[in-house]
Amino acid sequence: MTGAEPRPLRTGSLRLRVSWASFGVFALAVIALIVLVDWRFGVQSTRELKDRMQARGDLVVSAARDYPRDNQYLAVKATGNGIRGTVVLPNGQEFHGPNLGELVDPVRVERQLPGKRKLIMVADRTETSAAQRRLRQLLTLLGVGTLLIAALVQALVIRLSLRPLDRMTSLARSIAGGHRGGRLAPTKRNTDMGRSAAAFDEMLDALEGAERQARESEERVRRFLADAAHELRTPLAGVQAAAEAVVQSSPETSFEERERLNVLMAREARRASRLVEDLLSIARIDEGLELRWEPVDLLALARSEAERIRLLANHVQVVVAGTPAVVSGDTDRLAQVLANLLGNARRYSERGGVVTVQVGQHGPWAYAEVADAGPGVPPADRERIFDRLVRLDSARDRGSGGAGLGLAIAQGIARAHGGNLECVEPPPGQPGALFRLLLPIRPAEL
Repeated sequence: MTGAEPRPLRTGSLRLRVSWASFGVFALAVIALIVLVDWRFGVQSTRELKDRMQARGDLVVSAARDYPRDNQYLAVKATGNGIRGTVVLPNGQEFHGPNLGELVDPVRVERQLPGKRKLIMVADRTETSAAQRRLRQLLTLLGVGTLLIAALVQALVIRLSLRPLDRMTSLARSIAGGHRGGRLAPTKRNTDMGRSAAAFDEMLDALEGAERQARESEERVRRFLADAAHELRTPLAGVQAAAEAVVQSSPETSFEERERLNVLMAREARRASRLVEDLLSIARIDEGLELRWEPVDLLALARSEAERIRLLANHVQVVVAGTPAVVSGDTDRLAQVLANLLGNARRYSERGGVVTVQVGQHGPWAYAEVADAGPGVPPADRERIFDRLVRLDSARDRGSGGAGLGLAIAQGIARAHGGNLECVEPPPGQPGALFRLLLPIRPAEL
């Protein structure tokens, strides 16, 4: 199943997009402000004009009480200051004030006078409209000037604001050029730019960590292959030497000498075969072991492996103690782990020494501890001892049989079961090494 095709990233200029977007928003705000001020000025001017007309109408209404029959006087009194008054009688007769000329943009206000008369006042809004036009022109000039200044300031501000992106780009190119270790180190991580910079730094940490692990893994593989070739070369050289000696032997060579050469060749072949098997086990662990899950009693398994060690080496005493601890796992693989630990303990224990196996449970974990009375493992080597093809100075005798793969295989099997194998500090006053096998207590997996 193929993954979804990558969605192309739009790579238009961020600076231009931000500039046009912010400039457009600011321009709309300026235009809206100009329209609002112009509308508000027109409304306010009309309202003030009507208020003046209403005030003059109040004066005419008051005079109509004093001069109830002088309609012409009232019309004249209503006229002035841009306002022309007309008194209309109930019969339709009209009395006009002085002619103020043609009204271009009239505003009309009506008032009721005593005697069912009506006062009509009309004012020209031309001056107000002219003032509004001048104001509109002024606002337009100010708006255009403001937009020009804002565009210049905005370009500078955006350039400064987007400077971290330029730094991010420079850092990426620097790292691509081989200069590792550079970071943005944002001062604030709760901002948009801070989160982006923090994510960028985390990505660089992950990439450089992966690169470092790849290099270390490559170096470990190269070293492992070199060490494996070196280890395998020794028994193969022994087989070759013994075989050449047999081929080149004369008919007068004694039967004992031939037998010795055959035994040497078989022994070296077994060493090579054992090393190849260990290498295959390491490869299987790396690829993922196929385990046959079933309930396994660690205490019974430890007793069985201890009995096997007693038969192989009667110069040490093996003591198994503890309580039953049932785990889910592969019986043969777990037996291989215990056999490796007991074999190492036997190999490095002096004659008459005691190897103890303690089995029990602690919380969700089952454990099996194997302790010996040998030279022990220095604290600095308690992790390194599980590396492949690693043997401590006290174990470099090739005659002891180990190639430095047993503990690596045992730890790999333990981790494949969801547990671990570790070399821990023995209790005070107890010599030798102490290995602890931890396995989770869980139902068998089908």
